[in-house]
Amino acid sequence: MSEWFESSDFWTNYAPIMFDDARWAEAPDVAEALVKIAGLKKNSKVLDAGCGVGRISVELAALGLDVTGIDIIQNELDAAKESALAEGVPLKLINADLRTFISKEKYDCAVNLYTSFGYCDSIQEDIMILKNIYSSLKDGAYFILECTSRETAIMYFTPGEEFERAGYTVRTHFEVKGAWEGLLSHWDLYSLGAGKDSKPLISHEFVQRLYSAAELRDILVNIGFKEADVYGDFDYSPYNQNARTMVIVAKK
Repeated sequence: MSEWFESSDFWTNYAPIMFDDARWAEAPDVAEALVKIAGLKKNSKVLDAGCGVGRISVELAALGLDVTGIDIIQNELDAAKESALAEGVPLKLINADLRTFISKEKYDCAVNLYTSFGYCDSIQEDIMILKNIYSSLKDGAYFILECTSRETAIMYFTPGEEFERAGYTVRTHFEVKGAWEGLLSHWDLYSLGAGKDSKPLISHEFVQRLYSAAELRDILVNIGFKEADVYGDFDYSPYNQNARTMVIVAKK
């Protein structure tokens, strides 16, 4: 049975909601931070694992890097290709499942960003993704992982919200699964101005597995990374009560 994240319809409906203007606006700064963290130079080879619509891939390519984006959804890759053509930058794109993909080409850096991790049915599948990324890297290369951790999920938890975006009224509901082992997200899309009693046009819910930063750090070290450090943002700020997100920088 296919996972929800393998559905083209889901991404067609929800990508404009999840990747809002603020996410696109931050992309150049994130790309520059990644270059600094990994010490990348012109033509360095970068693997964007779970590249989606190419939000970061295109910005990295614009900085002169040799970028390969991998995603399981062809529609997303098509959008990334259009963005790369519009910006006039070269971008390699591969339609593949990170649970099984191991690149023959080895990279100077790999990234998995904006909470693109933790949605598989099992922890073993999550770990397989990390192992495959490890195997796709050169010795001494960096892997940069950004995602919602258990700690940041707790710090920024909200039961839900309502806002307007991409031509819809969006209403969300969130709840904790297990002992903070997962976070269920339910998204309803309504026509603009729809009342509280209206039926949603589109609904979807999914669960993200929540790892603590220490758990993910230790998993990466056990896989074989020589070191893995945790930060609260791409600027090396501490991973503490003021963390905006969780960023792990691991070196092979």
